[in-house]
Amino acid sequence: MAHFTKATSLHDWLNQRLAIDTLRRVLATEYWIPKNINFLWAMGMVLAITFGLLLISGIFLLMYYQPNVNLAFDSVNYTIMQEVGYGWLWRHVHGVAASVVFLVIYIHMFTGIYYGSYKNGREIIWLSGMLLFVAFSAEAFSGYMLPWGQMSYWAGMVITNLFSGGSLHADGLVEWIRGDYVPAQAFLNRFFMLHVLLIPLVILGLIGLHFGALRIPHVNNQDGEEIDFDAEAKKYLSGDKAGSKVIRFANDFMSKDMMVVGIYLIFFFYLVFYHYDFAMDPVNFDPANGLKTPTHIYPEWYFLWSYEILRPFSTNVGLIAFAFAQVIFFMLPFLDRSPNAVPASRRGLFKYWFWAMLIDMIILTAMGKVPPEGLFSTIGLYAALTFIGLWIALPFITKFEKKV
Repeated sequence: MAHFTKATSLHDWLNQRLAIDTLRRVLATEYWIPKNINFLWAMGMVLAITFGLLLISGIFLLMYYQPNVNLAFDSVNYTIMQEVGYGWLWRHVHGVAASVVFLVIYIHMFTGIYYGSYKNGREIIWLSGMLLFVAFSAEAFSGYMLPWGQMSYWAGMVITNLFSGGSLHADGLVEWIRGDYVPAQAFLNRFFMLHVLLIPLVILGLIGLHFGALRIPHVNNQDGEEIDFDAEAKKYLSGDKAGSKVIRFANDFMSKDMMVVGIYLIFFFYLVFYHYDFAMDPVNFDPANGLKTPTHIYPEWYFLWSYEILRPFSTNVGLIAFAFAQVIFFMLPFLDRSPNAVPASRRGLFKYWFWAMLIDMIILTAMGKVPPEGLFSTIGLYAALTFIGLWIALPFITKFEKKV
């Protein structure tokens, strides 16, 4: 049985029961971060802040949103936007955050690829991060259904049709997901539950896993230097802070994080007040109508690259290519056969692979927004083939990479 003594303060009382000093030491004051990192390492904190903004704004929107096919559209576009005091502000915050969070995710993801932050025992960090990407994607898609506008309805129709499996004709699975033959009340109910309860809980759990996975291998650094964290921590604690190669997570590294977060929030609220329209598709300001198909159906910008991989091919081939695109990033730690965990600029052919992949995904994103006609269709096809080819080539170009 644990031994408790008379507490001398509230802190002491809590510490005897919750070990808050140990928790703070393990997760903050003795969690060591390399000094030689740049502002890109703050993207994790920026993501956490953005997720917090999504939660807070979502709670306020939830107070007035009506998950009913006859009321949802008006509850968003009339009640929240016009009747509720500052309802427009909370919707703008939520819409902009839902879009910007993916910009930060992609920056965070490609920073990890560039610096090899998925290697040398950091595989769980990468895998948990990719699971977070999938969870945020599911959260964004489920939220996109809730305004029940034209693009909400038809995006839901198109995406759920993917589960039919092309020539497999798994129509029963599609109907099971929708709860009906077409998106209707059961469909809205299910995606409302996923958006406000189930997926946020999954995201919170994955954030804990992602942060916990950093604890043993520690974060990588921009030079790819192998650091003896125990030795450098002893040097820091003995008073040689200038000579040590590490700093505390709290409050040394956090102060740097907060500076980047402050700059980010200026950019974020500039978008909220002056350019929020980029996060709201004009087609979605028309009520859902199952009898009127929009001229051009497309997802939000952060899904366009994978949508364009699906689109140029026949149904079955397109579904295979789309499935390939969804899972291949998970395989990166195992496809990269190089022993080097250093910046891509020092990795021979991988340097060209990285920039080719980044440029190709930008091209895919641009082509996914335009109708698949003429030159655009040809560019989209070659960009999709290039994406697949780059991943097939990765094990071969990294296998013979020299140790740096």
